[in-house]
Amino acid sequence: MINSGKSELTAIFFSSKPSCSRQNHEDFKDFCNLTCVEDLPKDKVTLQVIFCPVSSDSSLDTFSSAVPSSLAASSSAHSSSPTTSSSLSSQTECFAGRRSQQWPAYFPIPTFSYDVELKLRQGNDAFRESGALLSISRDMKSQILLKLAETIYSFMTYPTLEHFGCVAKALVEKHPCLTEPGSTSGWYGWKHSIKFKMGNYRQKLKGVGCRELEVNSEKRGAGDTRGKRNKVKKPRRSETNFLPDLPQGRDSRSLEEDREKMVQEMKKTTPNLAYIDDAMNATYALRRQEIVEEEPPVAEMRVRWPALFTERQIAKEFTRLTSMDINKFYEGLDSHLHKLLQLFRLKRFEEVQDMTSLMESLDKDASNQRKRAAALQGLPWYMKENPSTLMKRCEPTDPGEDFIKGMVIGILLVVEDVKEPLPVSYNDVAIVIEEKIVMRHLGDVPNAFVNLMGLLYMLNLDYPKEMKYTFEVIQRLFMGIGSEMCTSRVHSLKNKLLS
Repeated sequence: MINSGKSELTAIFFSSKPSCSRQNHEDFKDFCNLTCVEDLPKDKVTLQVIFCPVSSDSSLDTFSSAVPSSLAASSSAHSSSPTTSSSLSSQTECFAGRRSQQWPAYFPIPTFSYDVELKLRQGNDAFRESGALLSISRDMKSQILLKLAETIYSFMTYPTLEHFGCVAKALVEKHPCLTEPGSTSGWYGWKHSIKFKMGNYRQKLKGVGCRELEVNSEKRGAGDTRGKRNKVKKPRRSETNFLPDLPQGRDSRSLEEDREKMVQEMKKTTPNLAYIDDAMNATYALRRQEIVEEEPPVAEMRVRWPALFTERQIAKEFTRLTSMDINKFYEGLDSHLHKLLQLFRLKRFEEVQDMTSLMESLDKDASNQRKRAAALQGLPWYMKENPSTLMKRCEPTDPGEDFIKGMVIGILLVVEDVKEPLPVSYNDVAIVIEEKIVMRHLGDVPNAFVNLMGLLYMLNLDYPKEMKYTFEVIQRLFMGIGSEMCTSRVHSLKNKLLS
């Protein structure tokens, strides 16, 4: 049969795809399907091999990498880019980041080794029958703690005591035979045992070169750093992939080459967005190491990573960093919008003319978009903060340099009438960082806040001290990031919004 010849023909054409063979029939002057090798004439014959399509994308990528570039260009729109997206495909889905979600509401207790699970099952049965507790050996407890530490690390590198308590509570609830008779909660000792085991597990990972732990390994150094305690570089706002290792098989030099090609692509009038997406994903670890370890100025980051300062990449980078969708901001804001505006009206702001004008302007046109803008502009006043350092207004004819001078982090609104707190439209909405406009034409105030939050996370910038409660509300209540750990002032607002 022809199958014996297929493997040889397939090897010649460098593909493992399913195929069918056809011969050029002299009588019909056309190609006919070939089902048996014996049907071939003894003389020279012309064969046509047709590769059948398959649904697997990976197979398509494999075949496209084998065909000549001249042929690939006719079938792929990405061939004009400095590097095709398929060459980055190995880094697209995984950028050496190990975490894909935030800390769960209920911690999932993992499955332990077979012998441990067997003992726990027997212990749980005995506990249900007679209330007897299981006496575990030191080795069994060590196995349980190690597995718990590994699972904790899959969510978070530096958990708090509250997180350890959640793990211990979930462990005892799933395996009641492990309840501690000497503690009121039944898991107090487990909480501290898990804490110490987590510290040992981090030390172990640090010893084998885990970058996000190794970066804090040297507390004292030579030269200028002698005698000084370095700043601990760790997630402070619930980032899940704060400092990942470089992708497997890649080094800093090869990733730097990808970055340089991406910079050239961004200089084009119409950059290849699919290629930019893949390149940004592949170079994520390099970018994070640069931001966290070197802390370069924002102006330098704009030159080295121009794609990072676009709305499209801000959304994608935020997801890579926090494992959350940045647009949850709108969902969270809208869910509290009605109650928040009610609180604004109940609280007296006679001495704050800006707040009074804001609510009067909203009464003229209470569309949802204007409500969003009013809530965000009025939130600092409600949190007893002055937004004048965060948001500034100017007219189109005013020199913008005078307004952004001294502005470390803020939003610049260019409007026809600076006295109108909620204008119908804006001439421009820009984000300012370190006295430089880094993004423009954002359309409205809510969109400016979304992208500003994204930039603060991606560039590892602290919230402005004079506006820390406002940004905490946006992070914890609107975006739902780290909502279980609020300051007392933000927690008070949270209770009022949920009442």
